[in-house]
Amino acid sequence: MNRLRLHGTEIITGLGSISAINELCFERYFIVTGHNSMFKNGTIDKIKEMLDRKGKEYLIFSGVGANPSTDEVLEGLKAINKIKPDCVICVGGGSAIDAGKVMTILYEYPELNLEKAKTEIMELEREKTCLIAIPSTSGTATEVTKTAVITYQGINLKIGLKSYAFIPDIAILDGELTLSMPKTVAAYTGMDAMTHAVECYTNDKLEDFSEVLCSGAIEGLYKYLPSSYENADLESRQKVHNYQAIAGMAFHNIGLGMDHGISHAFGGKFGYGHGLLNAVGLPYVLRYNSRDSIVKEKLEKLAERLKVPDFVEAIAELNRRLNIPASFMEMGISEEEYLSNFQELLENSMLGSTRGNPVLMDKIEMKKVLDSIYYGKIVF
Repeated sequence: MNRLRLHGTEIITGLGSISAINELCFERYFIVTGHNSMFKNGTIDKIKEMLDRKGKEYLIFSGVGANPSTDEVLEGLKAINKIKPDCVICVGGGSAIDAGKVMTILYEYPELNLEKAKTEIMELEREKTCLIAIPSTSGTATEVTKTAVITYQGINLKIGLKSYAFIPDIAILDGELTLSMPKTVAAYTGMDAMTHAVECYTNDKLEDFSEVLCSGAIEGLYKYLPSSYENADLESRQKVHNYQAIAGMAFHNIGLGMDHGISHAFGGKFGYGHGLLNAVGLPYVLRYNSRDSIVKEKLEKLAERLKVPDFVEAIAELNRRLNIPASFMEMGISEEEYLSNFQELLENSMLGSTRGNPVLMDKIEMKKVLDSIYYGKIVF
């Protein structure tokens, strides 16, 4: 038996769709965003204008970083409790949305704390707060998923918290907001979406609905991501924006794999962007996992669909086209940093999504994979 939940109440997509905020009928709004980009491109001003026109009360909490931490969430919780909103609008990159999702559930359930949230929130639902997500980057799909990734300070680890209460009621996919993304961000977040789709597709739990969503997202991202990166045209930016959400509808029901486990370990330790880490590691992880006959067959099907000789090589070539480094060493982690922190990185790479990898991992095999990704040479 499979129980699938693809998204919240509604997805609103298309250029200019942020205007749907005009249709909202709530009284008090809490707006969560990052540092500067949503202010610079005028998005926050548009939201303020729409709310001011209707005489609504609102409070803006800004400054959420690229890797939102437990401290940032707790600061936001103080702010949200001041206004006690009936609607939370999270706008910006996936980090701002993730942080806003956690703030909202802690606000709605004051008996919770961040430690309890690791294990006690899955079955919760929101009852008093409408949650709206408006992504400005195209990768995390957090606007349709039950996951929120937070860095737990003190253990240097990103943890993907999961709860049905995290699924936003409304997701607004307005491609115009993505035009402010620098090329590098478009590349990294786009490959984050590709990793979601591919790791979901190769997951043992894949079923019919998710297979269609994943394979369609992979084909669409492969087609439009280069143009989104190179030209930043509205059509390709909107297309990538849509396809990354489609990938999210699938993976949050199915799960991912060890590329995400590794990415969370290295991101929590060194602070590199999640999408960049996923992109660098993906070809190596797929090569390793192709020793599984079912994964190998799935990758062959994807190659046929994309009309390429070898799917893994096609992903590596896409990385090169997007100017993504070929190894963690090339990315900038020094050998001294890698080796001196290796045991912690190894232990943390075994956690999270790695537990759902199609090939069962142990520490001996994981070391081979990590060395391959770090040095850029396959040693498994």
